[in-house]
Amino acid sequence: MKNPVIELIGLTKLYGSLKAVDNLNLEITKGEIYGLLGPNGAGKTTTILMMLGLTEPTAGTVSVCGYNATSNPVAVKQKVGYMPDNMGFYDGMNALDNLIYMGRLNGIPESMVKERAVELMELVGLSKAMDKKAGTYSRGMKQRLGLAEVLIKQPDVIILDEPTLGIDPAGVKEFLTLIKELSKQQNITVLLSSHHLNQVQQVCDRVGIFVEGRLLASDHIDKLSTHLFSREAHVVIITLAHPLHNIEEYNQQLLKVEGVNAIEVHGNTIEISCTRNATPEFVRFFVEKDQDIMGVQRKEYGLEEIYQRYFENTLTENQTNGKSGSIFQRSFFKKIKK
Repeated sequence: MKNPVIELIGLTKLYGSLKAVDNLNLEITKGEIYGLLGPNGAGKTTTILMMLGLTEPTAGTVSVCGYNATSNPVAVKQKVGYMPDNMGFYDGMNALDNLIYMGRLNGIPESMVKERAVELMELVGLSKAMDKKAGTYSRGMKQRLGLAEVLIKQPDVIILDEPTLGIDPAGVKEFLTLIKELSKQQNITVLLSSHHLNQVQQVCDRVGIFVEGRLLASDHIDKLSTHLFSREAHVVIITLAHPLHNIEEYNQQLLKVEGVNAIEVHGNTIEISCTRNATPEFVRFFVEKDQDIMGVQRKEYGLEEIYQRYFENTLTENQTNGKSGSIFQRSFFKKIKK
């Protein structure tokens, strides 16, 4: 990966005997939205603090926008906008004054700061509420105001740590759409830390699955899916007008199709797992058998299935080595299985 904006090499953080981050290697490119996905306690926030130079790594290096975050944290802070899960404001001041004050703290000239603040309030959808006191804002509005505060110094990188906590579903969708548009329009690099699988899948270009301080996998969702589900990378579900009677005969013939490795029949629904996309061949097969096809659907493996499979693999590995897995790992695995 050429000239990454964020580069972590062998990053490790110990708190006594606890290894919060374990030999983390990661590269994120300019303009990319990267999702750091993992349960609470996985080490995501610790990693972010090391990226910002707010805590020193035990081992390894952190480079952000070409600066070493440990030896040159001030330069990193000038390039990075950080939004924690709970932003603080002066509740007695209106939202616009909060933003102007933050702009002044970031060194924006007095002649420009108000104009830029007003532009950002419009950009994040708060133009009609900029004169309201920040203390009257809802959680979703405060997150938008927080995003405006992050953007006012025109950063090259935005780091968002659990930015949608406490926001209603409609507000989450609007917030994520805004993040995606900002990254695309302004070519801003975004690191989004979250434990919400569906939100990460909606907005991120690549994802990293982070468990117990370790990065188990990092790639585009479709590539992770292909790697994990190679034997069943393509699953086609065909619904017929009537249930099949000679199921065994059909199974034997379908298994002869190149790449087919499993067939499941449930009444008038046939699910075929194949290592390649053979959907047209399956459709022709049933048409030639004079079967009326009511529907054809391709099953796709999303982030939830990918995440679950990595947990299964990790738990199996732990059990093989005589470990039971951490409490949060077992409970989170149970949670996503429901």
